[in-house]
Amino acid sequence: MQLQNAKQRFEAQGLKLAAVSYDSPAILKNFAERHKIEFPLLGDPNSRVIRTFNVLNTQAKGMTKGMAYPGFFYLDANGIIREKYFTAKYTDRLTANNLISKLFPELSAEVTQDIKAPHLQLTLAQSDRSVIPGGRVSLIAEIELPPDVHVYSPGVQGYKPIQLALQGLPGIELQPVVYPNSKVLYLEAIQEHVPVFEGKFRISQDLTVTPSRISDGLRSVFSKERTISITGDLRYQACDQRVCYPPTSVPVTWQLQILPLDLKRSPKAIQHK
Repeated sequence: MQLQNAKQRFEAQGLKLAAVSYDSPAILKNFAERHKIEFPLLGDPNSRVIRTFNVLNTQAKGMTKGMAYPGFFYLDANGIIREKYFTAKYTDRLTANNLISKLFPELSAEVTQDIKAPHLQLTLAQSDRSVIPGGRVSLIAEIELPPDVHVYSPGVQGYKPIQLALQGLPGIELQPVVYPNSKVLYLEAIQEHVPVFEGKFRISQDLTVTPSRISDGLRSVFSKERTISITGDLRYQACDQRVCYPPTSVPVTWQLQILPLDLKRSPKAIQHK
């Protein structure tokens, strides 16, 4: 369903969608009709294609036997795989908008907001405004520094690096923070080489909505949709050619809507046995 909702964003970049599943054509037809899916759903009941692409989930048993790990292949016009994104857990999966943000970083934001911050411009963005349990969303801090101003990157010695620090929440699994590649700046006044960020760059962190307890899981599945706040701080020390300003910490907040899972199954006669 999320792929369908993002279909126009993919097509705007010249990309077409197709999904491959171990489900039978009858199950896929029923699913497509119920959710008004407008791109091809390809049945692979014997998992031959899934095995060929080496994405068979060998841990899946019972009626889930034969399914693939959730993920995406990005193929060019010649059918060559250029990128692939897969998760190790069946319950965790990238959202369609999250995939767009990885393929086309300039199109990453479904939601943006400008935040006042000393010595830099800060824009918060997120790949999705809503997600179902198991979905992975990207939270992004877009930063732009004035000319001749820098901040220190993680790994610097003796200085305060820029840091995105988010607070944990039950049912939210935070992935490692992703920082860009830094550049080495020579500080002539003190004759030191230090790793820094300059100009415009982004810091991102993925999170997965994954219930941590059975009771949380039942609430996530059966309750009505709800909105949660992901909060934290952006910590940094900005410097120019003459002075280093006092370290500062800017509060950051993202709003994320959690949607209940759709548990409706296909008619019993065509279900997996």
